[in-house]
Amino acid sequence: MTRVASISQQIWDMKYRLKRSDGRPVDKTIADTWRRLARFLAAPENDPGFWESRFYEALEDFRFLPAGRILSGAGSGRKVTLFNCFVMGDIADDMTGIFESLKEAALTMQQGGGIGYDFSSLRPKGAPVNGVGADASGPLSFMDVWDAMCRTIMSAGSRRGAMMAVMRCDHPDIEAFIEAKREPGRLRMFNLSALVTDAFMRAVKEDAAWELQFNGTTYKSLAARELWAKIMRATYAYAEPGVIFIDRINRLNPLYYCEHIHATNPCGEQPLPPYGACLLGSVNLAKLIDAPFSEQARLDMNALERLVGTAVRMKDNVIEVSKFPLPNQEHEAKAKRRVGLGVTGLADALIMCRARYGGRDAVRLTKTWMKAIRRAAYLTSSRLAAEKGVFPLYDAEKYLAGETIKGLDEDILAAIAEQGIRNALLTSVAPTGTISLFADNVSSGLEPVF
Repeated sequence: MTRVASISQQIWDMKYRLKRSDGRPVDKTIADTWRRLARFLAAPENDPGFWESRFYEALEDFRFLPAGRILSGAGSGRKVTLFNCFVMGDIADDMTGIFESLKEAALTMQQGGGIGYDFSSLRPKGAPVNGVGADASGPLSFMDVWDAMCRTIMSAGSRRGAMMAVMRCDHPDIEAFIEAKREPGRLRMFNLSALVTDAFMRAVKEDAAWELQFNGTTYKSLAARELWAKIMRATYAYAEPGVIFIDRINRLNPLYYCEHIHATNPCGEQPLPPYGACLLGSVNLAKLIDAPFSEQARLDMNALERLVGTAVRMKDNVIEVSKFPLPNQEHEAKAKRRVGLGVTGLADALIMCRARYGGRDAVRLTKTWMKAIRRAAYLTSSRLAAEKGVFPLYDAEKYLAGETIKGLDEDILAAIAEQGIRNALLTSVAPTGTISLFADNVSSGLEPVF
């Protein structure tokens, strides 16, 4: 029986333990939860019994932690998605399109998905609305509608609704967007981030003017540094908005040839295209340390490689068995087969290796461990491609020419060239707040111990 701290037991009982509608538990122990996940996620395999055992071994003792939607939903029989992260479709700049997007957001949140939206497509406050003799109320007024919707809907599995709103740095309402959370209680269901372009950063560097425009009409011109200072002051004062370097994201995206990204999921670790979806999961590094706290302490690299391989296969199967709130989301997920494999317990693992977080040894160890995770993930996905097929939008020449992919080791590139790859993207470091508490209160994600 898995023994954990009382807070971990409470998190499991409240969020991840499968219960009947009357509250009686189906999962008697945490081991039952692992067995439920392993059996359900092994179902697509040709030899499900073998892979159920392998998946259970990876889950046991919190060595691999699937994201919360998987923990609570896999094998539950409920109509919920196993994906944590979504970016919704582009919002059309008319009343029908706006409220159709609101409906899609509500349906996605009802199944447990967190959502991201780009509100830059909506005309600014005061712009004319043709045919009705009125002025537009602007994107922030509609964000208030989204905020009220999110407060109304309790996401599946007792998960509070989560949303990300982004806006381009050249949108005429960007200043109001930056200042929005100064108003007490406003937009509290949203995280906010500004989409910052390379052109804007050049203007900041050169102390040039910056135009705020929409559909070819310039509404205001101001110093780029003035706008940048407003973002920095707001971030210092109340931690928002964040900054997303959107041109860099698109340049480094391995799928640069078939999608354009202009939003992220609620916590920002997943830049996604319209209707993009990604599932998350984390390797618990603290569980892989041999001889902890001694001078011989080290991370078992062979165990790490095996665990990553099993985790990638398990997450690839999630794509097959998950439900999706919208058909467009299912199409996106299966066309590209994104998975987001990350880490948790980094700080604890460094402590066990007697390395001070942020120190030279810690940086060296972290680089070594993260490179090993990337290697194992891409090699596993390439082997899966040989076994199960490549992701449908795979184009060998264009994929291998991508800036990020070209940075992989030569043997990985050779494997992809020969076999293809099953998952277009493979790694992503998520915050892992709740699942880290569940995993016997291990340090969260890549954060230090506060």
